Amino acid sequence: MKQPESIQCKRVYEDPAQSDGYRVLVDGMWPRGIKKEALKLDEWRKELAPSAELRKWFGHDPERWAAFYQKFHAELHERRDALNALLRRCDGRPLTLLYAAKDTEHNNAVALKMFLN
Repeated sequence: MKQPESIQCKRVYEDPAQSDGYRVLVDGMWPRGIKKEALKLDEWRKELAPSAELRKWFGHDPERWAAFYQKFHAELHERRDALNALLRRCDGRPLTLLYAAKDTEHNNAVALKMFLN
């Protein structure tokens, strides 16, 4: 199983780019205002999103960021099969983790990228 050439995070509302490689939505809920056929993605991995309880607790509060990503990483340790499946499908190509949050620095895609690196 090859590691991705690179990993980036991108809001679903940004235009896709050729350099995105394998595009994966990593939110637990479908993003508002986007039709399924309009979002250019290779797959939607709901199981790589934080639990509903953790997402609600975090509430995108930057002051809770460190605790959030530590708790989320603990959840991800229990989801090794889903992570390995993602990496197999990506097959060494660039990986783009798609998310809907407005905050580009404190969100589940950034925390997932940290975990994968």
